[in-house]
This record gives sequence, structure tokens and C-alpha cells, in this order.
Amino acid sequence: MKLAVALSERAELVRKIKELSERLNRNAKIQEGDKPSEDPEKLLEELEDCSRRLEKLIARINLTNSSTRIGKTTITEHMAKCDALKMKLSVYRSFLDAAADKLSRYSSKEIRILSTVDVAAIQKKVDSYSKELRKIDEELQEANWLTELLQ
Repeated sequence: MKLAVALSERAELVRKIKELSERLNRNAKIQEGDKPSEDPEKLLEELEDCSRRLEKLIARINLTNSSTRIGKTTITEHMAKCDALKMKLSVYRSFLDAAADKLSRYSSKEIRILSTVDVAAIQKKVDSYSKELRKIDEELQEANWLTELLQ
């Protein structure tokens, strides 16, 4: 199985477990004399099965990610760089929005509000980080489709 397929299966199992949680909650109580719309015991069995499968799949994905290299770094290191870059880029974009926001004045006597940074330079940095993030993401996607999941 390719790593990309395993990642898709993991996402599906996570979705299924969330759905089972909702179904269990809907069938946790009934009015005396009624029957639940679904048997909670069967739902709990299904939850246990999905949880076991998810645990095994995550372990295999993590093993594969920590053993497979993209150039000089592992997939895990690539993912960490991607996550950190996304967070940094989010802060830069928010800061850029705040710095570039123009406040209108009603008269020339009002206090002028100025940006504390060179907005164009920050925009160039944001563009550069965005390009780097796209490159890293493309490399990860390629690795996911080329890499066999380890046992």
C-alpha cells in the first residue's frame, strides 16, 4: 500500500470514529419502554475495531515517515518544516494585513497613523515563504505517492 493511500485511510478512520461518537451520543439514553435507534453495544464494538485499525495504521505511517528520505531529510522532518512554516506564514500574513491597513482621516489635523515596517519588503518575504511552502508540500505529496507503507 502506498503512503498516500494509508493517509487517506487514516483520515477516513478518524471521520468514522467521530461519526461513531455522535451516533453513540444520540443513542445513550432513551425514554422508558422505547428502543434505541441503534444498538450502542454494536456501535461500541465498531468503535473498538476502528480504534485498533487506526492505531496500527498510525504506527505504520509514523515508521514510514521517519524512515523515508526526501533528499537529505526524512518525511517527518519535512512535515515539521512544513508545519512550522505554515505557522510562521500565518503570523506574517496577519502582521502584513495589520501593517498595510490604511486608516482614513477626516481632516489633516488628525493624527497620522503610519506603518512601522516596510510593507513591500514584508510582502516579498510572505511571497517567498509561500513559494517555499508550495515546494515542500509538492515534495511531500510526491513522496506520499511513491513510498510504500512499511510494516
